[in-house]
Amino acid sequence: MITRRFILFLILAFTGVVIQADDWPQFRGPAGQGHSSERGLPTLWSESRNVIWKVPVPGLGWSSPAVAGGVVWLTTAMERQYPVSLRVIALEVATGRVLVNVEVFTVEPNPALNPKNSYSSPTPIIENDRVYVHFGPYGTAALATSGRILWKVRLPHDPEHGNGGSPALYKDLLVINCDGIDDAYIAALDKQTGEVRWKTPRRKPWGHAYSTPLVIRAGTQDQVVSVGAFRVAAYEPQSGSELWRVEYGDGYSNVPRPVYAHGLVYITTGLQHPSLLAIRPDGAGDVTATHVAWRLERGVPVTPSPLLVGDELYVVNDLGIVTCLDARTGRSRWQQRLEGNFSASPVFADGRIYFLNELGVTTVIAAGREFRRQAVNSLEEAWTLASMAVSDGSLFIRSADHLYRIGTRSVRY
Repeated sequence: MITRRFILFLILAFTGVVIQADDWPQFRGPAGQGHSSERGLPTLWSESRNVIWKVPVPGLGWSSPAVAGGVVWLTTAMERQYPVSLRVIALEVATGRVLVNVEVFTVEPNPALNPKNSYSSPTPIIENDRVYVHFGPYGTAALATSGRILWKVRLPHDPEHGNGGSPALYKDLLVINCDGIDDAYIAALDKQTGEVRWKTPRRKPWGHAYSTPLVIRAGTQDQVVSVGAFRVAAYEPQSGSELWRVEYGDGYSNVPRPVYAHGLVYITTGLQHPSLLAIRPDGAGDVTATHVAWRLERGVPVTPSPLLVGDELYVVNDLGIVTCLDARTGRSRWQQRLEGNFSASPVFADGRIYFLNELGVTTVIAAGREFRRQAVNSLEEAWTLASMAVSDGSLFIRSADHLYRIGTRSVRY
């Protein structure tokens, strides 16, 4: 009998990543699409209900929690120190106890840092006994799960307002978008040594962008889909050669990670006029005029990533408008306004979609062609910009000051 967990294993197998099906080892979960196979997750919680633990996190960072092997990994920045200390923290899932707290880099303060950004916004990647961390131009590193630093490198570029996008793993490579106002390229590091294996310049004009690449398999070909300023492109993952690209002219400061399903790649174009594009990834060269299957021009997010569940694509824009679309055609199923503003990407687990706003309020809905709100849950926290993680029967929510483990008391540790 083919189980859902076996199917998830097959999806991940070609990347060379070995994980547990209920781990959350990178930004947006096991396949980078915001899905978890966890069951028995809570629908209702508050500061006094279904909080297994709440622990303070030193410094400030908007990296999402990454969870594997009973350990939660975060990055943070001690902004009140000079120079700023960029650190990696690991906490025990069962208790919230700090296991690792190590400085990886230091950096001079950046006066142009966006108020909604931090010095440590990219999410760690966990693979077996290693953790890969990225701080944009401030540095990239590999650590053993003991906290020992294995290698460190810097990829120079100026993204102007701080770091943002997380790396992606492909077999023995760590693939990173480097989109600055002075230079723009995509690079692949040897994950064992940190050596640059390939570096492909972006086409001009350049502009800052903060998106995370996504590895897909289109037909018989693996591709790295990389969203940048003014265009999205796909690259051959072993060589970095460009396969196809779609131009959108006036879009930059891109944040959302792509989504892939139904033979379509879904991307957003960023500022100034955000659009959602559904692109067929089987072309070559400039396919702007031929391979855009459909586009959405209203209610498009600048920051939260799309979420695809079955035949429906869900987007929540920064102002809290959720739109449910037919993923194949782009036709609107429904639209609903939620409370608050949004930066975190939604997640899907146990038949439900969780939308976390910027003030600690999570709206829970049933996935489907009709809007069905199941719960609204509040935490006493200001600033929840990081996307949540799902693992070990729990939701992990990071605020400006704390990390929460939300779960029922029946969860086994």
